[in-house]
Amino acid sequence: MKTFRLIVAATFMMAAITVLPAYAQGTGRTAAPSAGGAQSTASTTGNVPDSKVALINTDAFSDEKQGITRLVNAVKGVDREFAPRKTELQGMQTRIQQLTDDIQKTAPMADPKATQTKQDQLDQLKKDYQRKGEDAQAAYNKRLQEIVGPIYDDIGKSLDAFGKTHGITLMLDAAKIGPAIIMATDAMDVTGVFIREFNSSHPATASTAGPEE
Repeated sequence: MKTFRLIVAATFMMAAITVLPAYAQGTGRTAAPSAGGAQSTASTTGNVPDSKVALINTDAFSDEKQGITRLVNAVKGVDREFAPRKTELQGMQTRIQQLTDDIQKTAPMADPKATQTKQDQLDQLKKDYQRKGEDAQAAYNKRLQEIVGPIYDDIGKSLDAFGKTHGITLMLDAAKIGPAIIMATDAMDVTGVFIREFNSSHPATASTAGPEE
């Protein structure tokens, strides 16, 4: 069975005045429902469908409680590495807002030169915030790919082996094809079975991500 590489999409920050910090998307998400619209029977009973076609929900891999432990721990590790940058950016965001409010309140009665000085400070702070935010975003994405890339390689290989072992000739990603599935029985969902087998054969280590360089 031919499998395609799974790619993690992560965002460290989102745009606001310039860039607002946020955690990586996907961490702690709740697994999306199966194509049948109800909780998967396969994921709770551990059954594999007799059909040669199966569904798997890759969004569930990052579920904090029932997902792939190595993947969840890896993303958390990278989040911890970048926590100081996130805190710094949040502090800059607060200063930007405070300075903006101060200018708006005092401008009508303040000396124009003093107001301009504050405006210059605000403009510089925004530029610094934008630059640091973009640098942090790029560094975060690079680091995340370095850490989770090998894990997704293992997931891809394991999916291939899983399909061969269980006689599955076609495996569809329910997280990607969505509305294209008109009807499917819950028994076709092998997400829970695969995650349990992967976690068993690829146990998570105490610390997946090392210190940021």
